[in-house]
Amino acid sequence: MDEYKAKWASGELSCVSVFHKYATSTTRTRKRLMDVYRFVVIASSRDMARKVFNSPAFVKPCVVDVAHKLLRPTNWVFMDGRAHVDYRKGLNGLFTRQALETYLPGQEDVYEKYFAKFVEISQKENNGKPIPFMPIFRELMCAVSCRTFVGHYLADSAFKKIADDYYKITAALELVNFPIIIPFTRTYYGKKAADMVLSEFAICAAKSKARMAAGGDITCIMDGWVKSMLESEKYREKVAKGITVEDSEKPAMLLRVFSDWEISQTIFTFLFASQDATSSASTWLFQLMADRPEILDRVREENLAVRNGDRDQKFSMDILEKMTYTRAVVKETLRYRPPVIMVPYVAKKDFPVTENYTAPKGSMVIPSVWPALHDPEVYSAPDTFDPERWISGDAEKAVKNWLVFGTGPHYCLGQTYAQLNLMAMIGKASMHLDWKHHITPLSEDIKVFATIFPMVSPFLTP
Repeated sequence: MDEYKAKWASGELSCVSVFHKYATSTTRTRKRLMDVYRFVVIASSRDMARKVFNSPAFVKPCVVDVAHKLLRPTNWVFMDGRAHVDYRKGLNGLFTRQALETYLPGQEDVYEKYFAKFVEISQKENNGKPIPFMPIFRELMCAVSCRTFVGHYLADSAFKKIADDYYKITAALELVNFPIIIPFTRTYYGKKAADMVLSEFAICAAKSKARMAAGGDITCIMDGWVKSMLESEKYREKVAKGITVEDSEKPAMLLRVFSDWEISQTIFTFLFASQDATSSASTWLFQLMADRPEILDRVREENLAVRNGDRDQKFSMDILEKMTYTRAVVKETLRYRPPVIMVPYVAKKDFPVTENYTAPKGSMVIPSVWPALHDPEVYSAPDTFDPERWISGDAEKAVKNWLVFGTGPHYCLGQTYAQLNLMAMIGKASMHLDWKHHITPLSEDIKVFATIFPMVSPFLTP
């Protein structure tokens, strides 16, 4: 992390050349070295980062070269311009307040099972000894994401397999990897893992279509999207037959019927966007709460109050929206330890970033998130974890610095869902769990692996 901070401190724009050296065999006895360079421009300041985020005419999201092979080149995240805007419009309805409330029972069910599992692992399997919990948080967040995205079409037994496979996908998408898929490399194993997950989600899509066509209730994001497709198709069929249709019967957004594979690719990107980020956030949340028991006590007090003293009360949108302090804790965690510190874009053509510098076509242009969220002129004592700044301070006014979910045409669709999900998680945990963090000298240090994690996995005792 120190290397990143040094780069940001060097100026509002800096550059680096990412270098790959890979040995390939030309004969049994000879090898040749292939050198691959990638020119990278880093936008450090808030204003430079915002300029990149808001320049779709010049840049588009790129992740890394191999991403097209893992996510597939036809995936909607690689769309640009009008096609991307139109596609997003069809997804917006999946993240409304009404839609988000529909997914809550499934999320609560997952948390109940995994919190019981936490205690089982800690107290029975390890006799109360501290154990590393970061891998378990990854599985938990994969499970709650899968339940939210594909409901019960995916068996609970598949959660750990997908969580483990997604680790391989994340490893394959590191910038330093060779940009083609070579057998038995990270990209090779990442591609195999991506193929498996995509196949599973395509099967889920077929099941959802059958269930929605039969009049089933919406329980997950996939159901909501599929039902909108089917309603749009019925509307078009009536119009084609000359049947008069009242304006009130016209779907808010007319969608075509996407194939199972197209649906799978889209859900795959939802999991791609959420898995590492929420794993990071949940790991920091549990660690920060354990290290600051006075803050955890306030979270407990608030969650018991909004449940009218009944700790077993199921959460609802009304309950979540009353959790003012818990929301502040989540927002401060995302500011203090933002899961994603930089977002890679590629220049579609020469990009005049400033009056004096133009990033060449094909170069990677990366807006940074961390500096804006740790700007001492905006957030007093930025390296201090202080949820109160979101209640009695001015943090809420600093909208231009709140780059946790990006900005511009590619901002995160699920930002409200992500924050409510974390609030629900830590709120429910405060009602049913107590945990201790066994601090090490490296506990607050940061490791970067796609997102940021504690340098040492937090050893917790629930």
